[in-house]
Amino acid sequence: MKQNFSAGILLIAMLACFTSCKKAGLEGDNIVAAYLQHHGKPIFSHSSPNYRDTLYVKFNAVELPGTKPSDFDKVFIGEVGEDHVHIHGLQIGKYYLYGVGWDTTISQRVSGGIPIELKQLTAETTIDVPVTE
Repeated sequence: MKQNFSAGILLIAMLACFTSCKKAGLEGDNIVAAYLQHHGKPIFSHSSPNYRDTLYVKFNAVELPGTKPSDFDKVFIGEVGEDHVHIHGLQIGKYYLYGVGWDTTISQRVSGGIPIELKQLTAETTIDVPVTE
């Protein structure tokens, strides 16, 4: 009897751990609008493929993993004329966002990043991503 009771408690504890421990990734219901900001001014996505705002996302990270596209888990491209990049389908968890864009006021590529943590199952989050030369 004691053995069955202990096994039942162990099973419940394992199920609670598996259902409550979610890792960052896709297939969630969170939406993030990431605004690339250079010295407080927005960076707009341009029609040239080389100047579209791009946001690289690393799952389960709080530090910049590198600057090569292969260092990241997912890439999101901004829409032409928009001052932000939409990220759809994120789960609860920690992410590192690394943005790259073109600042027309200085005619230079700018880049930078920021860690974020999503704590709700479903939310729309707005975040400024600081970028520099």
